[in-house]
Amino acid sequence: MIRFKKRIFISALILLFLFVSGSCLSDSETERENRIHHSPNWKEGSFVNPQPLQNDIWQMLIGMFRQSDYVTPNSDLVIPKSDASLFFKKPPSGLRVTWFGHSSSLVEMDGYNLLIDPVWSNRTSPISWIGPKRWYDPPLSLEELPRVDFVLISHNHYDHLDYDTVIALGKKGVRFVVPLAVGSHLEDWGIPNENIIELDWWENFKTNDFEIVCTPARHASGRTLTDKDEHLWAGYAVLGTKHRFYYSGDTGLFPAMKEIGSKYGPFDLTLIEVGQYHESWKDWHIGPEQAVIAHTWVNGKKMFPVHWGLFGLAYHGWTEPVERVLEKAKEMNVKVLTPRPGQSIEPELNETGTKWWPEVPWVRGKDNPIRSTQID
Repeated sequence: MIRFKKRIFISALILLFLFVSGSCLSDSETERENRIHHSPNWKEGSFVNPQPLQNDIWQMLIGMFRQSDYVTPNSDLVIPKSDASLFFKKPPSGLRVTWFGHSSSLVEMDGYNLLIDPVWSNRTSPISWIGPKRWYDPPLSLEELPRVDFVLISHNHYDHLDYDTVIALGKKGVRFVVPLAVGSHLEDWGIPNENIIELDWWENFKTNDFEIVCTPARHASGRTLTDKDEHLWAGYAVLGTKHRFYYSGDTGLFPAMKEIGSKYGPFDLTLIEVGQYHESWKDWHIGPEQAVIAHTWVNGKKMFPVHWGLFGLAYHGWTEPVERVLEKAKEMNVKVLTPRPGQSIEPELNETGTKWWPEVPWVRGKDNPIRSTQID
């Protein structure tokens, strides 16, 4: 009898533990876990790529000793402040883009304002006093930004998901569109669940006159040593009543870009990452020449190079990405927009920006090509 009561007591403790453990998960966390484990992109405890990534650690180590002498600009680089009053008026063409350096961009399109991968902090690091430091102050403060309808986050690396910036924008009640599992970061930081739109690849969020589609990318994720690829990475196709644009996020080249173009193109504007590449991680970052190719694969009209011009995260010269893009674009007859950081332009008005960066030595694509693997 005593043994029987002991079994009942132990069983009750186990049930209580399971109940308490389960109750610690919020409804949104439970739903998120279910979606993650039912995602076709989740395999054996992590998210996977359209094509696997290949790394060359040896080449990476060699690159550290062969990096350009011009990885960062000199002290003469001056980026003027933007005129915030510009945003009081809607763009006459219905499409205007403002780049703030790296991938941080504001796209005003068909009555909606979308802020992409905003990073306003001084460093892209978990530690405030160490890590890659920005080369100039933001041309516009977060307080000076116009109304933001959606913030698009491509993945959780520190140069794309910035805690302080998210907190500041969260206080304004804006909605965040993030890849699957990335919403857990935002919830931990106090963003209300109703302001988080979490999407798997090929899923969409739609209003009566606007659609945001989460598109595949070939990259990785992680903010610590223990969460590698536990949060999805992505790009976005954004479709308005008159215009549409594509943002690549961080990515290597992959064949499904052609599918993105056939499903959602043509795009009036493509924002494609072009910098922070190296031959040792050629599947992680697409590189300048392949970025121009990607623009044609997704059926883009005008290309806007991003992911350069603010942080030194690789070994190449800081102006090299855009120089190589322009060289390849001329060869392929692709129109490229190159405004300085903080300058707003309307692609349909044939505004392209000017060459705002200095002349410094750079390596041409033919001398140091970046070619992603497993591309037909």
